[in-house]
Amino acid sequence: MEKVRLAIPKGHLAEPTFRMLERAGYRISWREASYRPAINDPWIEIKILRPQEIPIFVSEGQQDIGITGLDWLRETRAEVEVLLDLEYSRVELVIAVPESWTEVNSLSDLIERFAEERRQLRLSTEYLNISADYLKGNPAYQRVYGDADPVVTTPWWRKGENENVAIFLSFGATEAKPPENADAIIDVIETGMTLERNNLKPIETVMESTAILIANKDSLKNPEKREKIYDILTLLRGAVDGRKKLHIFVNVSEGNLKRLLESLPALRRPTISPLSEEGWYSVNTVIDRDRFLEILPSLRSLAQGLVVYEPRQVLLLDEAGIGENIDEGETRDQDA
Repeated sequence: MEKVRLAIPKGHLAEPTFRMLERAGYRISWREASYRPAINDPWIEIKILRPQEIPIFVSEGQQDIGITGLDWLRETRAEVEVLLDLEYSRVELVIAVPESWTEVNSLSDLIERFAEERRQLRLSTEYLNISADYLKGNPAYQRVYGDADPVVTTPWWRKGENENVAIFLSFGATEAKPPENADAIIDVIETGMTLERNNLKPIETVMESTAILIANKDSLKNPEKREKIYDILTLLRGAVDGRKKLHIFVNVSEGNLKRLLESLPALRRPTISPLSEEGWYSVNTVIDRDRFLEILPSLRSLAQGLVVYEPRQVLLLDEAGIGENIDEGETRDQDA
């Protein structure tokens, strides 16, 4: 059997990615200087890459599957299959300006201010495609500049015809660019503290991003690789779902059993087992974590001996195929 090549991200996504893989049941052996960790599945080959590169390498077939950020998938516009929203490393891509600009509170305000003053608006970002698309979709930009592309500048090339709005490629430390090197930035934030420390304020959210699992479309057509990819997807989805569930066990008398079952949500249907004492039953089921406090009063009044576990994984094996696409921040079902 041919190995499945899995790309995992370095940088701020690395640590939560290792934790997610371990929660899914994988054991990873990794030395900090190495880019090729060992894994306890002999049919998976791991390589650590920058999250910016992973969508392209997966699209080109150099990696079969990969974990990256939704932001970098949108930025690279890579043709891949999105398998799963992993729901960690949630960040926002925002437009930020100096906090002293009290009259600028939206992208439209920013564009109109610089157009009225006949000054070039300079933006610094790592996200050139997302930024250019977002600017062109802004009503104020369309009103002032029509369909003209903003100028995009990197050390290797320059394109676009609208010299009034310029986007410059940032190689990091983007928040340090204003005011000398940029008037505004488009960058990711988690808490906003970095912006605040650099006297910047967010004025608009461009998109939200989380870690996602992606696959090469041709790899999914390879029967052997497809099965192993399904295995990885099943375990990771189980880890994602496990964080949202609680496994509860309760003892209940026969007289209260029916009422308890009516108030108890179950993953499929609860398991009911008779106890050694006649007239008593054990009920165990998996519920949504968010509903636990809602049903706790019923459990207290109808049952005894409540035990609560946090499951590491919840595996719905009849739904283990590829079933999710992410589009504009949403997931929707798709037949495998």
